[in-house]
Amino acid sequence: MYLDSAKKQEIFEKYGKSNTDTGSPESQIALFSYRISHLTEHLKSNHKDYSTERSLKMLVGKRRRLLDYLIKTDIERYRVIIKELGIRK
Repeated sequence: MYLDSAKKQEIFEKYGKSNTDTGSPESQIALFSYRISHLTEHLKSNHKDYSTERSLKMLVGKRRRLLDYLIKTDIERYRVIIKELGIRK
């Protein structure tokens, strides 16, 4: 599998407060971004995989909602996570 527990721990440790911080918006956004990049690469070679395409669209929507929440609550944390992950609106 492309996303094992060690990779998740690494993402949570880098973007969250600790490696067990799975609930912060920054760590969830980072995890969604990793999954989005993986699904995007999958769809480049399997362009007729419509269920994966739907899953990708749903993940992008979840990440967008979390980013909207973060921009409303703390603009500085939003700017930091956007810069680190290279996401732009």
